[in-house]
Amino acid sequence: MAVVKEHKALHSIKSICAGLGLARASYYRTEHPHQRGQTERIHPRALSAGERNSVLGILNSERFWDQAPGEIYATLLDEGSYLCSERTMYRILADHEQVRERRDQLRHPQYQAPELIASRPNEVWSWDITKLLGPEKWTYFYLYVILDIFSRYVVGWMLAYRESAELAKKLIEQTLQRYNIEPRSLTVHADRGAPMTSKVVAFLLAELGVTKTHSRPYVSNDNPYSESQFKTMKYRPEFPERFGCYQDAHQFCAEFFPWYNHEHHHSGLGYLTPYEVHYGLAEKRREQRAGVLQVAYEKNPQRFVRGLPRPALLPTAAWINKPKEMPRTESPEVVNSLTTDIEQKNGFHNCPITNDQTPGRDLARGENQLSEDLVL
Repeated sequence: MAVVKEHKALHSIKSICAGLGLARASYYRTEHPHQRGQTERIHPRALSAGERNSVLGILNSERFWDQAPGEIYATLLDEGSYLCSERTMYRILADHEQVRERRDQLRHPQYQAPELIASRPNEVWSWDITKLLGPEKWTYFYLYVILDIFSRYVVGWMLAYRESAELAKKLIEQTLQRYNIEPRSLTVHADRGAPMTSKVVAFLLAELGVTKTHSRPYVSNDNPYSESQFKTMKYRPEFPERFGCYQDAHQFCAEFFPWYNHEHHHSGLGYLTPYEVHYGLAEKRREQRAGVLQVAYEKNPQRFVRGLPRPALLPTAAWINKPKEMPRTESPEVVNSLTTDIEQKNGFHNCPITNDQTPGRDLARGENQLSEDLVL
């Protein structure tokens, strides 16, 4: 406005406002504000101030202070007295902040969305439990699965007759030992099921120096990798409607997980297998595919209107709830420092401890499940 006033003697107000992107009406409104009196409008049939105070005094009297306006209204009518309607009583009480919900109301805490980043294998694991239908109605087998979110590699699984925190503890403990996970190097993410939030599992992870995180309540998107893996399994053509017995379900899992790890070309991994990404074979496989595409291009270049085709890019990071602002870099140091900042922001902590178990890289296919003697 000051600029318009300063230059209006040399230029028209219209041109100055157009140059500033200012509406002329805003300028004129500032120069000549409307002088309107703010008067409170009172309905002619409304109670006067004295009448309202009289009603409030009766409502707050010792006789009626613990009764609802409807009860007071009916009692006064029976006594031949009418002060106002029941709704007006509520309005008067509301004006004096004397109306509220008397029952205790549950206040849901604001859960912070977990933000996890994995830039290499064995940095963030996700685990969950799903039900497999048994031979009869209301019979189930419970499948425990631990998944590396960067490579989508299933690092451990177990089939049991029930959902148990003790069984989950044994699965997690043996899987950590098999892959020789160093303290302060792994985050294990899960939803808020009873085994996941149990003290048994929490104490184990704290003892081994593993950070644990949980999804928000009723937010399945906070655990997308496990949910996606379960969908892949249950949409397989050989997945039955029901399993005839425990051995039948175990046999299916023993065949599915080696296929998933070693043969399934994952769309989120540039159509590489989880095994190739998990054990550092992805770059070699991509170079091989690039050679095949080079030969095809040189043989028939006119068929490739966009030039030399290239294989899909290799994954550089996997996120759970990707932060809104990410640095545009592929440097592992930057990604790891960001992961540390996220852990500190969410209040995660680790308890260092050592273990000297052997890794699981040289295991044969299908040997990544627990032995049957752990199934109860």
